[in-house]
Amino acid sequence: MKARELKELSNEQLQEKLAQLSLDLFNNRFIAKTGSLEKPSAMRNTRKDIARVKTILTERAKA
Repeated sequence: MKARELKELSNEQLQEKLAQLSLDLFNNRFIAKTGSLEKPSAMRNTRKDIARVKTILTERAKA
């Protein structure tokens, strides 16, 4: 997900997105441990999306 798209969301929507991404990361880690994760890059992309959401929330809190 692009940062530009995330900036258009409200704080509540960003919090929901963060919760969903965290759950996705947990599930991906669990699947990776069992050895059946098809796209290992999914974990990296999810971590980057979480970082983007947290960065936008921090920027808004400081403004």
